[in-house]
Amino acid sequence: MEHLEIQNLIGKAIEAKNTAYAPYSHFQVGAALLCKDGTVVCGCNIENASYGATNCAERTAFFKGVSEGKKEFQAIAIVGGKERESITDYAYPCGICRQVMKEFCRGDFVIIIAKSIEEYEIYSLEELLPHGFGGEAIV
Repeated sequence: MEHLEIQNLIGKAIEAKNTAYAPYSHFQVGAALLCKDGTVVCGCNIENASYGATNCAERTAFFKGVSEGKKEFQAIAIVGGKERESITDYAYPCGICRQVMKEFCRGDFVIIIAKSIEEYEIYSLEELLPHGFGGEAIV
């Protein structure tokens, strides 16, 4: 991926972060998911008083993309931080989100974890979910 494309994706994730519904943790997360056709689908975390019903930004983006007919993905940018504060640390995807990524993506899927459009880290899904399993393991 080119630097400008990465920066654009991070910018969209930052915008998505600002739409998060996080009245309990006040920790907002935004994700921008790049589909193989060039479409970008954004998601934010959505909390619930029943914490188990909370949904992460990454899964929101994936579920939204799939519900819109997208099933092939190239990369995701993720940002997170306290509301009304600058992003100061990296927000890595949780295990459930990594497993959802594995459901739809190969090991070379690109995961961009960012503090800003200039400060980011890039990983493959294989790096963040080594020895992961997909549907082939249960069929």
